[in-house]
Amino acid sequence: MKVALFGATGMLGSGTLIECLGHPDVHEVVSVVRRPSQSSHPRLREIIHDDFLDFAPIASSFTDCDACLFCLGVSSAGMSEEAYRHVTVGVALAAATTLLEASSQITLCFISGMGTDSSEKGRVMWARVKGEAENRLCELPFGAVWLFRPGYVQPVKGVRSRTRLYNALYAVVGPLYPVLRRAMPASVTTTEKVGLALIRAAREGAPRQILENRDINELAEAERHVLG
Repeated sequence: MKVALFGATGMLGSGTLIECLGHPDVHEVVSVVRRPSQSSHPRLREIIHDDFLDFAPIASSFTDCDACLFCLGVSSAGMSEEAYRHVTVGVALAAATTLLEASSQITLCFISGMGTDSSEKGRVMWARVKGEAENRLCELPFGAVWLFRPGYVQPVKGVRSRTRLYNALYAVVGPLYPVLRRAMPASVTTTEKVGLALIRAAREGAPRQILENRDINELAEAERHVLG
């Protein structure tokens, strides 16, 4: 499986990259980043690209891609709705358009978030905009679109957030994760599980289009079983 990955320098994207490079069914990862990730692997092709609203110059890199794992995202904190939409919807649609031109039957796995508002009419700004992004992507002629809505994600395998405050939070919560997992199985997951679930959905499909934390964890466990 040839995979296009967006967001590999972020927490979820870097966790997903680890799982892709360690997976026997992923023979190539085309990772699009604004700055080098410092990752090196025989199956990794990293593309440095500045304009995330125009991917046409690198379209040929996506030829014959089987799936796109879209893990790119920013916090809405301090952003206007217009600015957040520009990044969240604009970048996703720009990538989607180019991907479809290069590989018409490609599968899209899109990382959204728990609480995303599919109606686009709710009071929470980020949720409306994420819902808009999901809805616009689902209107496009992908082979399949799987929408991932993780809640709390604990970084593992050395993965770190680019936000210092979040890293402090994860350091505190990390030892408590086993307790959270038992107490709130539908609300917590890990970067490893998200990565495995993305690969599973890209290759085998999923039981439903919108995948909440419980679905993500179940897909990840199914993939672990296959891997042995």
